[in-house]
Amino acid sequence: MRRFLKEAEVFDPNNVLHYIAEISQFHRIQGSKELPEAVRFILEELRIWGIGANLYEETYDGKSLYLTLKSPIAWDLVHGKVEVLGKTLTTALSPLVVMAHSPSGSAEGEVVHVAREEDWEKARGRIVLAGREWRKAYLRANEMGAVGFMAYRESTGEEVPYIGLFLTKDDLEWARIPAVAVPETLARKIIGKLNSGESVSARIEVETVINERQVLPILYAEVGKPPFLLLTAHICHPKPGANDNASGSAMLMELARVLSRLYDDSFRFGFAFLWVPEYYGTQAFIERHVELEKYYAAINLDMVAGSPDRAGSTIMLVRTPASRFSVVSGILEYYLDLANGAGKSFSGSPLPRLRVKSFPYEMGSDHDVFNFFGIPTVMPITWPDRFYHSSGDTIDKVGRESVEVIGRAVLATALALAKGDGQELQRFARGYAMKYLGELSRERKTDEVERLVMTGLARDSRFLGIESGHRFEPEPWLRWKVRGLLSERLIREADEKLAEEFGSLTRDRRVLVHLHELLMLAELLPMERAFKALGEEYGEIDEEKLERLVGILEALGIVERA
Repeated sequence: MRRFLKEAEVFDPNNVLHYIAEISQFHRIQGSKELPEAVRFILEELRIWGIGANLYEETYDGKSLYLTLKSPIAWDLVHGKVEVLGKTLTTALSPLVVMAHSPSGSAEGEVVHVAREEDWEKARGRIVLAGREWRKAYLRANEMGAVGFMAYRESTGEEVPYIGLFLTKDDLEWARIPAVAVPETLARKIIGKLNSGESVSARIEVETVINERQVLPILYAEVGKPPFLLLTAHICHPKPGANDNASGSAMLMELARVLSRLYDDSFRFGFAFLWVPEYYGTQAFIERHVELEKYYAAINLDMVAGSPDRAGSTIMLVRTPASRFSVVSGILEYYLDLANGAGKSFSGSPLPRLRVKSFPYEMGSDHDVFNFFGIPTVMPITWPDRFYHSSGDTIDKVGRESVEVIGRAVLATALALAKGDGQELQRFARGYAMKYLGELSRERKTDEVERLVMTGLARDSRFLGIESGHRFEPEPWLRWKVRGLLSERLIREADEKLAEEFGSLTRDRRVLVHLHELLMLAELLPMERAFKALGEEYGEIDEEKLERLVGILEALGIVERA
């Protein structure tokens, strides 16, 4: 198996850095004209390399529905400016000064910081300053008669934060006031003066264009024959967005270039490459363009270039959920460890260059959607990133070592899966299953997860041509009828009161992760065993909250009893 990492040395991290620099020049907001422009840049590179690709053009119009997500409006930034405390911030400094999807408008007045419920009583005729739950706060500011909206985010320091409103066509009925973002340091100065009894005035100017429609671009390419290993990355996010996610899109370009040259007909897998706007593009792709049975597994590349010194990043591997167990997680984990070796200990053992750690399934990117639809998907990611979603996410902050380690590990994984010896893969699958279960069993029993592992290995065996695992017949408790990312916004489309309850119950992000995994488990196991499996996978779970959330989904017809 080690030989595939040697073969992966053809992956060139310098190419990735070059592509990151190119992509990060586009302000890739969902619904904007520069997002399809960035995709066309990639399409042209693929054509130069002789890779045939399809550009599917779906629509941003504020009303089209892609599974569970309603498209944001078609929107472009023209200009924006904020004047406060003697400072002037403009979109020439950073396009993030204007919140994504903000309407045009100008506002001048005193600033009110809304930290408590009673602060909203002072909002009329003023500019609201908010530091969390920005979309809800923006709605409230409109309702309370504020003239402008100013947002900040904690832990962004002197950088301008990226905060998007993702307004729909219906939202334009109430969304009237201009919305801007300011650095945390400036917001803290404003808050300090307000808390000491001083008044602070500000002036906001925002000029944007809201169009009837814009292209939602989905770029897809195949090399070889099915079944495919799918490699994907989201290309959206604001300028510069070097790590998030010009890095994933750039790494995907280099992997496409290399694998198109390495592929031959003896491979058990072909390779598919997918560039999408995050979540919206993936759900549109699955709903309108995909044949799910063509894919063995997927690797989602998101934020793959964070540097440990400048961005404070660790390389995380987010494994498949237990409901979608696959040896893919183990093979990528194996190659990340090998690729990360540098230097030797006092007794000659290899030492790691970077911090690398594997984690149970977590949500937050496009791997979620593929897992929902039965395609085991893993995600390498560099996290945390102190410049995440801010104007500081620039090319000088990315790490070449992170790109090299992740890129070569992903390439080695693809090669091992495509042409690895069956006996090697069978031995590896058995070893990884033992490792995975061993980690869990140090803390708790794993009776149900063991069955899920066996089921996952049986699926792996069908694709890899090995003999491992055992397929247990599903005994479903639920059917997930309206499949896709579940959110308070989705629930609000149907029932305002239930949406408030859903939002309250899922305020802890772990509960939302557990809910989605529970729905995947519920299509395989009876209720009691599904909860038991979830507890074995994650340890502590809030069964009472989860039961109520399932009840909400049942009431709205999103799930039904099997």
